[in-house]
Amino acid sequence: MITLSFVEQQHLSVLGNFSLPPEQLPFTRLPVDALRACEEDPTRTPIVILADQEPVGFFVLHEGEATKAYIEEEGLLLIRSLAIDEKQQGKGYGKKAMLLLPAFVTVHWPNIRELFLVVNERNAAAKQLYTRVGFEDRGLRRVGPIGPQRILHYDLLKISTMEDKKL
Repeated sequence: MITLSFVEQQHLSVLGNFSLPPEQLPFTRLPVDALRACEEDPTRTPIVILADQEPVGFFVLHEGEATKAYIEEEGLLLIRSLAIDEKQQGKGYGKKAMLLLPAFVTVHWPNIRELFLVVNERNAAAKQLYTRVGFEDRGLRRVGPIGPQRILHYDLLKISTMEDKKL
């Protein structure tokens, strides 16, 4: 079973041993590096992706003023540093985690109305994953440290609208 959890002490040794294929390294951080950034910045929250309670993936949720470097709005949460351990890739863990994320965020960050992330134009696999799970490209672009980037959005209000229709 795939679940999302806040990173705890018991996850750190496995996260510290994550590896990524060389072609992914330009686009994301290893958990050990992202965790250092989380220690220095309390607006970053590390999240672990668990498969049967074992860490298989990781990402950071970043809130507050830092999000305004991308979008000048309130109520947004930035997804950063998504990484699935190289040995665990190809099993659908990233997709399942992103499908679980909206419900996780609405429970733990009830004031957030939208998720967003930044994807390098050359990172075709990431673009495909995010659009498959419901992120939208609204045409926002920026130039990042290694080239052009797209900003993709996920409107959390559509979850509550869908749930209301089920009632």
